[in-house]
Amino acid sequence: MSLKVFDLAAMEAQPYEKRDKNVFYKVPEFKTRIIELPPGGEIPKCEMCDHVIFYVLTGEAEVTVNAQISTLSERQCLIAPPATFSMKTQRGVRIMGIQIAANTRS
Repeated sequence: MSLKVFDLAAMEAQPYEKRDKNVFYKVPEFKTRIIELPPGGEIPKCEMCDHVIFYVLTGEAEVTVNAQISTLSERQCLIAPPATFSMKTQRGVRIMGIQIAANTRS
């Protein structure tokens, strides 16, 4: 695999409904996307069967993981195992999200 460099600030993000278009790198083990929510935006509750990493590039969001609420601000990171997630923002947020395939081998 060759080295790839991405300019996260220059990437344009599609609305949540078109979130698959926000994936900018994908291999079988993980995928990376930009998540951008406008002021008052939200991502409804969803079941994630992958591990996730959310890194806040700009703004702030309230993230709920299995009913536990955390507020993430710029340059903060949340790492969680497979769980039920939701997210909302009052002021708007831009996040790099990474989904890592859960190891299903025993």
